[in-house]
Amino acid sequence: MRRILIVGGGYAGFYAAWKLEKKLRPDEAEVTLVDPRPYLTYQPFLPEVVAGAVEARHAAVSLRRHLRRTRVVAGTVTAIDHADRVVTVRPTDGDAFELGYDIVVVTAGAVTRKLPVPGVAEEAIGLKHVEEAVAIRDRLLTSFDRAAVLPEGPQRRKLLTVTFVGGGFSGVEGFGELLSLATALLKRYPELRRDELRFHLVEASGRILPEVTDRPGRWVVRELERRGARVHLDTLVTSATGGHVTLSTGEEFDSELIVWTAGNGANPVIGKHTDLPVDARGLVVVRPDLRVEGVPDAWAAGDDAAVPDLASPVPGARTVPNAQHAYRQGKLLARNIIATLRGRKPKPYVHRSLGAIATLGLGRGIFQYRRLVITGLPAWLMHRGYHVLAVPSWERKVRVLAVWLTAALFGRDILSLASVQHPRDAFVSGGARPEELPAPFKV
Repeated sequence: MRRILIVGGGYAGFYAAWKLEKKLRPDEAEVTLVDPRPYLTYQPFLPEVVAGAVEARHAAVSLRRHLRRTRVVAGTVTAIDHADRVVTVRPTDGDAFELGYDIVVVTAGAVTRKLPVPGVAEEAIGLKHVEEAVAIRDRLLTSFDRAAVLPEGPQRRKLLTVTFVGGGFSGVEGFGELLSLATALLKRYPELRRDELRFHLVEASGRILPEVTDRPGRWVVRELERRGARVHLDTLVTSATGGHVTLSTGEEFDSELIVWTAGNGANPVIGKHTDLPVDARGLVVVRPDLRVEGVPDAWAAGDDAAVPDLASPVPGARTVPNAQHAYRQGKLLARNIIATLRGRKPKPYVHRSLGAIATLGLGRGIFQYRRLVITGLPAWLMHRGYHVLAVPSWERKVRVLAVWLTAALFGRDILSLASVQHPRDAFVSGGARPEELPAPFKV
């Protein structure tokens, strides 16, 4: 029996394993998937998790619940040695170990690209995982609580200032949803004024949302600025030390919340710790049928693969790293692996874009397909409809719809659970003031 090892449980890896389970004969091959997280993150829902419109758990899909015939290994692959057909796995606890395989599928995904800007590593938070989205929301809600009891001044201004770095889809959607949440919160905080909110979106290039054309991109900027945000184009963050943000334009301000969404970088295990061929960006070089170039029994797809875009008129174009491609590449991976196991020829990956769609906050969105542009409420409804259909499993679809219907009846849930990040504080303090606690028990 052949051993198929999948490195990474993101879109491409999850769908490859899911489809392999359904199509493989019981005695044909066994499938193992390695990922440090026990779930697939449905990233298009993260901006709505930030806004409280989607429950955090509903933006994640359990690997063990849905991959019933796949062996799921909780750990991080730190090296791929295809010459010897083994990967090195580092679990959370215990020593690293090796897993052997006959066929490897590399779908490890990308990581948030960090730049060597002073203070970013210490102050900023990403928006690539569920826990990050939850932390962003809780931090904003906590900042409102803290600001409401302070007099006007620098500390209160800092608490009500939010900075997003990066104007791609992740940054703009997260920014728009958080701005929508903050604006709605003002109804519950009569101590705070609308003009005290300061939302900054910083983008290094001259435009945001590169997946849409110039005119819709400019509309999004105007829409955000109409709602009170500041959009800084052609601008870099040069420092964020201590939450004090300095821009390349010379502008400076203090920001309690800094969210870093300035693009994706190659997964280091793919770029540095494998003998598979990679390009200058650290992506695995694959053929149109998703087989690794010149290497037998090795496949790759998703954000960590340089997949030829056969639907593009541009010679040498590669598919863009998004969920739309990873989802379809994962399913094709499964079909092509089974085809080769049964002596058939694998098919090339060809997918023409269905368009670009983004949420900009409750009731606001933008959709573009070629020259067709839809904005406002219709685009927002299209966004919700598309993604509730796209999220894996009917169980998740029903749960998400139930939360949306509940919010439509009763409004947003504005409860902050930031204290869950420090669950022992109440137990240790016992209600005592910090200065009354013995040194070993200060929280």
